[in-house]
Amino acid sequence: MAGMSWLTTGAAQGGGAAPEHNRCRLPGPYELPHGASRIDLDPADFTPRITNPYWPMRPGSKWTYRETDGKSTQRVTIRVTDRTRMVRGIKARVVHDVVREHGDLVENTFDWYAQDRGGSIWYLGENTKEYENGEVVSREGSWEYGVDGAQAGILIPANPKPGCSYRQEYYEGEAEDAGQILSTKEDVKVRAGRYRDVLATGDSTPLTPWVLEHKFYAKGVGLVLAVGVSPDGAREELVKVSRPRH
Repeated sequence: MAGMSWLTTGAAQGGGAAPEHNRCRLPGPYELPHGASRIDLDPADFTPRITNPYWPMRPGSKWTYRETDGKSTQRVTIRVTDRTRMVRGIKARVVHDVVREHGDLVENTFDWYAQDRGGSIWYLGENTKEYENGEVVSREGSWEYGVDGAQAGILIPANPKPGCSYRQEYYEGEAEDAGQILSTKEDVKVRAGRYRDVLATGDSTPLTPWVLEHKFYAKGVGLVLAVGVSPDGAREELVKVSRPRH
């Protein structure tokens, strides 16, 4: 994996950058959200048809990952369903995320995404369950935009610019993830192949401020790699991706 100089800077590439407000402006009707700030999304601005080049979510698409932290290895599968869910009037795509360890179910999650007319992918909530010995032990992290103060965030902005930051999700005390664009020129090699001009983000949360993760998204593919920078160096890499023929 090349181009690692940005890991400690988080700064925009190049000199003479425009003021952040202008440089980070999104195409479409919304600005990048931050923190707990409230944003009212108009359902007329959204579609469940997600075509953002950094993670196109065509129904029937499936990604398989291998995740390891040095102590255990898990298999993660993400599948775009043909189902939709209404979230505060927005028709969102349902994406199914399953984590298994030695064949046993560890986590079962349904995420809800929609794309605005500018091309940004918005994260509208999730229903997640954690398992031990086949029994549900936690639903922590579940949230839905508009319920109990929860606010939508952005998974991947349209036209990402290095240095721009944004909220990914907000549900006080439960889900407060944030991201920053680090680069759009990374070169990444994983089990599924080698990818160039990859989008790199730095993800963090004030709930566990000592944890930092870098994620890498390849055009036309989606998430190809996630690396824990601190504290444990966990690594999740793409093993296989499959798409519907039609």
